[in-house]
Amino acid sequence: MNRLIVGKMTLIKKIILAIFVLMTVYGQSQQRTKKSNATKKSGYAITPVNIQNVKLTDAFWLPIIKKVQEKTIEYAIHKCEEEGRLDNFLIAGGKMKGTVKGQMPFDDTDVYKIIEGASNTLISEPNPKLETLLDSLISIVKIGQEKDGYLTTWRTINPAKPPAPWVPVIEGKRWESLQISHELYNSGHMIEAAVVHYQATGKRNFLDIAIKNADMLVRTFGDGANQVHGVPGHQIVETGLVNLYQITNNKAYLNLAKYYLDNRGNPKNHKLYGTYAQDDIPVIQQKEPVGHAVRAVYMYAGMTDIAAIYNDKDYLNAMNALWTNMVNKKMYITGGIGAIHDGEAFGANYELPNLTAYNETCAAIGDVYWNHRLHNLTGNSEYFDVIERTLYNGLISGISLDGKQFFYPNALESDGVYKNNRGSCTRQSWFDCSCCPTNLIRFIPSIPGLIYSTSKDALYVNLYASNTAKIALESTKLEISQKTNYPWDGKVSLTLTPKNETPFTIKLRIPSWARNQVLPGDLYSYRNTSAAKTSVTIDGKRIAYKEDKGYIIITRKWKKGETIALDFPMEVKEVVTNTKVAGNIGKVALEYGPIVYAIEEIDNATAFDKIAINANDTFEVKKESNLLEGVNTIQNKKLKAIPYYSWSNRGVGKMKVWIDYKE
Repeated sequence: MNRLIVGKMTLIKKIILAIFVLMTVYGQSQQRTKKSNATKKSGYAITPVNIQNVKLTDAFWLPIIKKVQEKTIEYAIHKCEEEGRLDNFLIAGGKMKGTVKGQMPFDDTDVYKIIEGASNTLISEPNPKLETLLDSLISIVKIGQEKDGYLTTWRTINPAKPPAPWVPVIEGKRWESLQISHELYNSGHMIEAAVVHYQATGKRNFLDIAIKNADMLVRTFGDGANQVHGVPGHQIVETGLVNLYQITNNKAYLNLAKYYLDNRGNPKNHKLYGTYAQDDIPVIQQKEPVGHAVRAVYMYAGMTDIAAIYNDKDYLNAMNALWTNMVNKKMYITGGIGAIHDGEAFGANYELPNLTAYNETCAAIGDVYWNHRLHNLTGNSEYFDVIERTLYNGLISGISLDGKQFFYPNALESDGVYKNNRGSCTRQSWFDCSCCPTNLIRFIPSIPGLIYSTSKDALYVNLYASNTAKIALESTKLEISQKTNYPWDGKVSLTLTPKNETPFTIKLRIPSWARNQVLPGDLYSYRNTSAAKTSVTIDGKRIAYKEDKGYIIITRKWKKGETIALDFPMEVKEVVTNTKVAGNIGKVALEYGPIVYAIEEIDNATAFDKIAINANDTFEVKKESNLLEGVNTIQNKKLKAIPYYSWSNRGVGKMKVWIDYKE
C-alpha cells in the first residue's frame, strides 16, 4: 500500500490536485468527530461483535484478508483509474473536461466499494497512510456531487449521453428510467460505504456526502403530489438507508427504505419491472426467489431489517418462505445461488446446472449479508450453516490466490472451453462490469465480524478461526482466545478470561457437517451418516452438553483462564443430491469438514472424463503445504481432489465437483 502513497502515478497526481481544490471546501469535515452513542435499537435480538474487537490470527483467513488489503485494493484502484472511474467524478464536478468514461451506469460504485473495504481494514487495524488515501478518494467523490446532493456522475456529465452500451435506454431526466438507470443503486453503495468509513474513522467527510444525498432522496421520493413515485431497479439503497438511520437516528431514512420495499410490486406506484427485479408482486407475497439473484438477496436483507425493526410478521413470514425455498430447491452445494446465465437469475426449482452454473460472486456475498441478519433475528445456527458453506467455497472461489484474478460466475464444472459473457473456465483480470472484484474488496475484510455475537448474557461462537477478542456482556466483560487449524481439522480451543467470575452462557455452534447435515433442508444429504460425535472438554474434563438450535449450550460461573476444547470429527464424506436435480443423478461430491472438493484435470490427466467413485472406495486426506498455498487434498488410486475454492489457479483445464458414482 505504501507504493500508492509515495509513488508518482497519475492517480496520485489527480488526488493531490483534488485535495488542493477542496482544502477550503471541506476542511472542517477532515476533523474527527465524536461518534454518537445514541443509536436507535436495531430490532435484532442478537448483536455481532464488531471487528474492531476481534484480532484475527488465523492461518486460513488472515492471509486472504491481507491479500485483499495489500494487493487487491491497490490493483482495483489502478483499474478504476485506467477505466476512468475517478475521472468521471472530476468531469462531473467541472474539474476536468471530457465525456463519461466506462461501460456501466453504476461504475461509480466500484470506488465506493473500495472505500468500504479499506475502511473495514481500518476498523481492524489503524493505518494512517491508508486513511489518508481514503480521504483523498473521498475528496474526489465530493467533487462529483451536485449542489442538491444528487450523485450519479454519468447523468451529471451529460444526461443525453450515458455510457455507450446504454444508449438510448437511459437517456433523459433524473429518475425517468429507474428500472435500469442504477441511480438509486449508486446511492445505496455510496451510503453503505460512508457509514462504514464513519464507523472506522469517526470522520464526517464521507458521511456528510451520504447524508446530503439521502436527504435529497427523502425530498424526492414518496406519495406526495410533487414527489417521484417509484422504487429502485437494483436494490441496495434500502439497507444503506437503514444503516444510515442507525447512526443518525433520522427516521426519515428508515421510512424511505420501507417505502421502497412496501411499494415494490405495486402497480399504483409505478409501472412494474417484473420478476427479473422482484417487482411483479408485493414483497410480502413473495414466496419463491426469482429473477436477478444479487438484486434478490440485497432486497431480502432490507426486508429482514424492516421485519426486525418493526416486528412485522408479514415481512418475517415472507422471509421464511423465501429462505426455505432457496435452501431446499435453489442452492448449490458450494452455497452459490443464481443458477441461470440469462438474467444472472434464480432458475426454476431444482434447476441447478453445473457447466453453465452462474453463481455470481456478488450473489454469494449478498446471501451472507442476508443470512447474517436472519441469525441476528433468531439465533438459529442454520443461517450460519449457509454462511460457512458459502464463505469457504462459493465466495472465496471468486478471487485468485494472487488477489488479481476474479470469477464473476462460479461454475461447478468446466470443460476448459465453455465461456459465458464474463468467463467461466478461468478467472479474469477485470470485467466491463467490475462489481464482483470490488464487492470482494468490500466484504472480505469484514469477515472477522461474523465470528462472534452476543445477546444479553450469552456469547455466540458462530465460526471457528484463530483470534483474540474483547467482548462485553451485560454482566461482565471478557476476553476470549480461540486457537484452531480449522478448516483443515476440527479441533478448537477457546480460553475465556472474564473480568468478573459471574454466570453467563456460551453457545458454540456445531457445524451442520458435524451433525450429518449438508445444508438445512433435503436438497443434499450424505450417502453414509457418521456415528462420530462432537466432544467437549473444559480444562481437560469431558462434559455432557445440551444442544439448542444447533448450538452447544454451556451456562456456568466462568473462571479466568478456563479452556473449552471442541473436537468436531472430520472424515471424507460423499454427498448426494435430491433426485429432482436431474444433472446430479448418479453422481457424488466429496467434502472434508466445511470444504467442498473438486477434481481438476491438471491433477488427473489420465482419463479425466472416466473418473468414477464406487461404494468400496476409501480416501486419504493429505496435507500439501506447497500446493495452492497449502491445502488438504483428498486422494486414492483413482483421483486427487482439491478444495473447490482453489481451482483454476494453475491454468485452464477441466474441472468438476460432481463425480460419477457406481455401486
